[in-house]
Amino acid sequence: MKPSAVDADGSPLDQEPPEHRRYARHLRALADIPEREEADLVAAVLCDEDPQMAQSAVVHHLDRRAEQLLTDARFPSWAEAMTPVIDGRDFLTRRLREWTLLRAIALHEPWTADELITASDWLQRTAADARIGTSPAALSLLAERGRTRRVRNAAGRRTRQPDEPLS
Repeated sequence: MKPSAVDADGSPLDQEPPEHRRYARHLRALADIPEREEADLVAAVLCDEDPQMAQSAVVHHLDRRAEQLLTDARFPSWAEAMTPVIDGRDFLTRRLREWTLLRAIALHEPWTADELITASDWLQRTAADARIGTSPAALSLLAERGRTRRVRNAAGRRTRQPDEPLS
Protein backbone atom coordinates (compact mmCIF):
# COMPACT_ATOMS: atom_id res chain seq x y z
CA MET A 1 0.00 0.00 0.00
CA LYS A 2 1.33 3.42 -0.99
CA PRO A 3 1.78 5.89 1.92
CA SER A 4 -0.31 9.09 1.83
CA ALA A 5 1.32 12.38 0.91
CA VAL A 6 1.82 14.69 3.88
CA ASP A 7 2.09 18.45 4.21
CA ALA A 8 4.84 20.33 6.06
CA ASP A 9 3.12 19.62 9.40
CA GLY A 10 2.93 15.90 8.69
CA SER A 11 -0.85 15.95 8.15
CA PRO A 12 -2.15 13.70 5.38
CA LEU A 13 -3.00 15.85 2.35
CA ASP A 14 -5.66 13.50 1.02
CA GLN A 15 -7.73 13.88 4.21
CA GLU A 16 -8.03 17.65 4.03
CA PRO A 17 -10.83 18.92 1.80
CA PRO A 18 -9.58 20.96 -1.17
CA GLU A 19 -11.53 24.04 -0.08
CA HIS A 20 -9.63 24.03 3.24
CA ARG A 21 -6.33 24.06 1.35
CA ARG A 22 -7.57 26.85 -0.93
CA TYR A 23 -8.79 28.85 2.10
CA ALA A 24 -5.36 28.59 3.74
CA ARG A 25 -3.68 29.49 0.44
CA HIS A 26 -5.98 32.52 0.02
CA LEU A 27 -5.21 33.73 3.56
CA ARG A 28 -1.46 33.41 3.00
CA ALA A 29 -1.67 35.27 -0.31
CA LEU A 30 -3.84 38.04 1.17
CA ALA A 31 -1.49 38.44 4.14
CA ASP A 32 1.52 38.93 1.85
CA ILE A 33 0.01 41.08 -0.91
CA PRO A 34 1.40 44.56 -1.63
CA GLU A 35 -1.26 47.27 -1.20
CA ARG A 36 -1.31 48.17 -4.90
CA GLU A 37 -2.29 44.56 -5.78
CA GLU A 38 -4.71 43.97 -2.90
CA ALA A 39 -7.99 44.83 -4.65
CA ASP A 40 -7.18 42.56 -7.60
CA LEU A 41 -6.35 39.65 -5.31
CA VAL A 42 -9.51 40.15 -3.24
CA ALA A 43 -11.51 40.10 -6.49
CA ALA A 44 -9.73 36.90 -7.57
CA VAL A 45 -10.41 35.20 -4.23
CA LEU A 46 -14.09 36.12 -4.53
CA CYS A 47 -14.19 34.22 -7.85
CA ASP A 48 -13.35 30.94 -6.08
CA GLU A 49 -15.70 28.05 -6.88
CA ASP A 50 -16.82 27.97 -3.22
CA PRO A 51 -18.38 31.41 -2.60
CA GLN A 52 -18.90 30.88 1.14
CA MET A 53 -15.27 29.90 1.68
CA ALA A 54 -14.11 32.81 -0.48
CA GLN A 55 -16.23 35.29 1.47
CA SER A 56 -14.90 33.87 4.73
CA ALA A 57 -11.31 34.36 3.57
CA VAL A 58 -12.06 37.91 2.43
CA VAL A 59 -13.84 38.91 5.66
CA HIS A 60 -10.87 37.54 7.62
CA HIS A 61 -8.61 39.71 5.47
CA LEU A 62 -10.85 42.79 5.74
CA ASP A 63 -10.91 42.46 9.53
CA ARG A 64 -7.14 42.11 9.73
CA ARG A 65 -6.42 45.02 7.38
CA ALA A 66 -9.07 47.32 8.81
CA GLU A 67 -7.77 46.78 12.32
CA GLN A 68 -4.22 47.51 11.13
CA LEU A 69 -5.29 50.67 9.30
CA LEU A 70 -8.04 51.81 11.68
CA THR A 71 -6.39 55.07 12.76
CA ASP A 72 -4.03 55.31 9.78
CA ALA A 73 -4.48 58.03 7.16
CA ARG A 74 -4.51 55.28 4.49
CA PHE A 75 -7.78 53.75 5.78
CA PRO A 76 -10.15 55.89 3.64
CA SER A 77 -8.33 55.14 0.38
CA TRP A 78 -8.09 51.44 1.29
CA ALA A 79 -11.83 51.29 2.05
CA GLU A 80 -12.56 53.14 -1.19
CA ALA A 81 -10.47 50.61 -3.15
CA MET A 82 -12.26 47.66 -1.49
CA THR A 83 -15.79 49.03 -2.01
CA PRO A 84 -16.25 48.20 -5.72
CA VAL A 85 -14.56 44.82 -5.28
CA ILE A 86 -17.03 43.67 -2.62
CA ASP A 87 -20.07 45.42 -4.13
CA GLY A 88 -23.09 43.14 -4.25
CA ARG A 89 -21.91 41.04 -1.32
CA ASP A 90 -24.06 42.30 1.53
CA PHE A 91 -22.11 40.79 4.41
CA LEU A 92 -18.75 42.11 3.20
CA THR A 93 -20.21 45.52 2.39
CA ARG A 94 -21.75 45.78 5.84
CA ARG A 95 -18.51 44.71 7.52
CA LEU A 96 -16.51 47.38 5.68
CA ARG A 97 -19.15 50.00 6.49
CA GLU A 98 -18.98 48.97 10.16
CA TRP A 99 -15.18 49.24 10.20
CA THR A 100 -15.64 52.75 8.80
CA LEU A 101 -18.01 53.53 11.69
CA LEU A 102 -15.50 52.11 14.18
CA ARG A 103 -12.86 54.37 12.68
CA ALA A 104 -15.11 57.41 13.08
CA ILE A 105 -15.74 56.48 16.72
CA ALA A 106 -12.05 55.82 17.43
CA LEU A 107 -10.97 59.11 15.86
CA HIS A 108 -13.79 61.13 17.43
CA GLU A 109 -15.21 61.92 13.99
CA PRO A 110 -18.97 62.38 13.42
CA TRP A 111 -21.23 59.35 13.96
CA THR A 112 -24.79 58.95 15.19
CA ALA A 113 -26.27 57.06 18.12
CA ASP A 114 -28.67 55.36 15.70
CA GLU A 115 -25.75 54.03 13.62
CA LEU A 116 -24.20 52.45 16.70
CA ILE A 117 -27.39 51.12 18.29
CA THR A 118 -28.66 49.56 15.05
CA ALA A 119 -25.25 48.10 14.15
CA SER A 120 -24.55 44.38 14.28
CA ASP A 121 -23.71 42.50 17.45
CA TRP A 122 -20.19 42.12 16.01
CA LEU A 123 -19.71 45.89 15.73
CA GLN A 124 -21.08 46.54 19.20
CA ARG A 125 -18.81 43.85 20.72
CA THR A 126 -15.82 45.21 18.80
CA ALA A 127 -16.54 48.80 19.87
CA ALA A 128 -16.82 47.68 23.50
CA ASP A 129 -13.56 45.70 23.23
CA ALA A 130 -10.50 47.24 24.87
CA ARG A 131 -8.39 46.77 21.70
CA ILE A 132 -10.31 49.54 19.94
CA GLY A 133 -9.91 53.10 21.21
CA THR A 134 -13.60 53.90 21.57
CA SER A 135 -14.95 57.33 22.50
CA PRO A 136 -16.47 57.78 25.95
CA ALA A 137 -19.77 58.79 24.31
CA ALA A 138 -19.91 55.52 22.35
CA LEU A 139 -19.04 53.47 25.43
CA SER A 140 -21.71 55.22 27.50
CA LEU A 141 -24.29 54.61 24.78
CA LEU A 142 -23.34 50.94 24.52
CA ALA A 143 -23.33 50.54 28.31
CA GLU A 144 -26.87 51.88 28.39
CA ARG A 145 -28.39 50.62 25.14
CA GLY A 146 -26.13 47.88 23.77
CA ARG A 147 -28.03 44.98 22.26
CA THR A 148 -26.62 42.26 24.51
CA ARG A 149 -25.71 42.00 28.17
CA ARG A 150 -22.16 41.13 27.11
CA VAL A 151 -21.86 44.44 25.22
CA ARG A 152 -23.49 46.48 27.99
CA ASN A 153 -21.21 44.94 30.64
CA ALA A 154 -18.01 45.34 28.59
CA ALA A 155 -18.84 48.94 27.71
CA GLY A 156 -19.79 49.67 31.31
CA ARG A 157 -16.45 48.34 32.55
CA ARG A 158 -14.60 50.46 30.00
CA THR A 159 -16.47 53.63 30.97
CA ARG A 160 -15.00 53.17 34.45
CA GLN A 161 -11.46 52.54 33.11
CA PRO A 162 -9.41 54.93 30.99
CA ASP A 163 -8.59 53.76 27.46
CA GLU A 164 -5.15 52.54 26.62
CA PRO A 165 -3.50 54.93 24.15
CA LEU A 166 -3.88 53.99 20.49
CA SER A 167 -0.70 52.83 18.81
